[in-house]
Amino acid sequence: MTALFVAIHIISAAAIVGGWLAHFKNPTVTTSQWWGSWGMIVSGLLLAGLAEMGDGRVNHAKIGVKLAVGLGVFITALLGRRKENKGEPVPTGLAHATGGLGLINILIAVLWQDYS
Repeated sequence: MTALFVAIHIISAAAIVGGWLAHFKNPTVTTSQWWGSWGMIVSGLLLAGLAEMGDGRVNHAKIGVKLAVGLGVFITALLGRRKENKGEPVPTGLAHATGGLGLINILIAVLWQDYS
């Protein structure tokens, strides 16, 4: 079951960053980024819950930072999709914040390791 949530988490992150890179020259917030932000938050919370139920140690600081950054991705994707749905242009900074925060969340996951 954990592997399924990890797969959803990775696919969601790919949707966020991939959508950003695909539209880098004409920044916007895509539908895939919006659904990716949902998938990343939900699967991340489920993975954190499963980790808490396990026997291993859980790095609560890392989970807290990833949740905060993930909520940033979610909020910027929400604001961008609202603009897009109204037919308004998505501000460049908002579009880049969505993808950039998604990339930061991936880097936190990969580079923040516990070696104790």
